[in-house]
Amino acid sequence: MNKTTESDSYYDSLEQMSTANLLANINKEDKMVALIVEKQIPQIEKLVNAIVPKMKKGGRLFYIGAGTSGRLGIVDASECPPTFGVEHGLVVGLMAGGDKAIRKAVEFAEDDKNLGWMDLQSHNINEEDVVIGIAASGTTPYVIGALENCQKQNITTACIVCNENSPLSKVADFPIEVIVGPEFVTGSTRMKAGTAQKLVLNMISTAVMIKLGKVKGNKMVDMQISNNKLVDRGAKMIMQETGVSYQKAEQLLSQYGSVRKAVDNYNG
Repeated sequence: MNKTTESDSYYDSLEQMSTANLLANINKEDKMVALIVEKQIPQIEKLVNAIVPKMKKGGRLFYIGAGTSGRLGIVDASECPPTFGVEHGLVVGLMAGGDKAIRKAVEFAEDDKNLGWMDLQSHNINEEDVVIGIAASGTTPYVIGALENCQKQNITTACIVCNENSPLSKVADFPIEVIVGPEFVTGSTRMKAGTAQKLVLNMISTAVMIKLGKVKGNKMVDMQISNNKLVDRGAKMIMQETGVSYQKAEQLLSQYGSVRKAVDNYNG
């Protein structure tokens, strides 16, 4: 297996570059990421179309990873309840070392091949669920072990990796390989690889939630109203749908708790 994520950067003597050149070169590399992700849309589509019917039957979506990859999964999972109004626990992010590893790395946690499956078992993982392993290298034991055990239990698996033909891809029903090439800083996969993984996660969770009916038109009608900005946004959505005044829209939003419920219960 050729680990392009560990290949030498196309650039050298970084410490001698001007600030402008550093930023321009990082940006030059980043520009390619979305085009590389685009090549994986057919595979991402297959995965989304596999997730939706499972979730309609009560299944959940799990992300599991280590380091940057694990953190990205947690970020995406944690954004689903406020954005789409789904309950906590419908989309779950797990990472090697647990929640404390979000802020501070837990040494060697990702090297334990049994720990990932144990973490999934603590959430009563079952055949109705889907598990997506996230690992730039595609070689992280914590993630590989989790997916291997999922496959033994007939649980649908996918992965988001940045190397071709990785061990993780071999144990995923839907491998998504975004090959972004060498990082600007050699081996720093929080850069292009992390960006690519975040783009793919955005596509998966957003498309799934739209397919589950959590968006109307182009509006987040089920979003949790958790701050003044969202109160304002929600009120304006209600005004647009019903024609009521801003004050009345705020009242409806406060009464019913979401844009969808406010609009559905408004009698004119």
